[in-house]
Amino acid sequence: MNITPLGIWGGYPKANEATSSFLLEHNGFHCLIDCGSGVLSSLQNYKPLDEIDAVVLTHYHADHIADIGSLQYSRLIQFYLNENPKQLPIYGHQHDEEQFAKLSYKDRTKGIAIESGKIISIGPFTVEFCQTSHSVYCLALKFSVDGKSVVFTADTEWHEPLIQFSKGTELLVSEANLYEEHIGVSPGHMGGSEAGQLANLANAKQLLLTHLPLHGDPNQILVAAKKVFKGQTEIAIVGKTYEI
Repeated sequence: MNITPLGIWGGYPKANEATSSFLLEHNGFHCLIDCGSGVLSSLQNYKPLDEIDAVVLTHYHADHIADIGSLQYSRLIQFYLNENPKQLPIYGHQHDEEQFAKLSYKDRTKGIAIESGKIISIGPFTVEFCQTSHSVYCLALKFSVDGKSVVFTADTEWHEPLIQFSKGTELLVSEANLYEEHIGVSPGHMGGSEAGQLANLANAKQLLLTHLPLHGDPNQILVAAKKVFKGQTEIAIVGKTYEI
């Protein structure tokens, strides 16, 4: 499977960039992970919008769903142009009923409920979910195919259940929104050393850092992660394809 970062920022994007989001592909199936600010613009550098087969949302903060409305409009416009687009499934949790209801739009998109502890199939992938420790209900994601997996921590502070959830994954895509001096001060997020520790305890093969802060020098977060995790570690590069 191939994983392509579309954006790496938390909160809001830098100029001409996007918030944390990824394109996951395998055997011609294209799945979008989160759809925040700037994501649709970035996505179209690599894939036409009508080729997206599914969307999975970790939670409903704006930096993860801001472009959902525009994605829904794109399907509606295709319908008006008689292009007969297929209905797009958008997977999200039901712990916010108002936001979940918005995932279904004019029969062009359909909201499908996901829940911690559940295992479902999305295209060729077996997908598992684990609740994280964040300010709202949020789900980490594990996509597996052909005996290999990628784990997206989504937004979370240090959360012990993620160790087992991520065990043995080929690629751990971890949020790293905090500088070391902010760990324990700003709840709901992790620092680089914590992302590295998670990768280490989970025996992950590779670590990608995402959901970065817009202030300071994020390379300091990378350095902190590398001090703890000795495996391959880098800040996710937008447009680079990571193959596992």
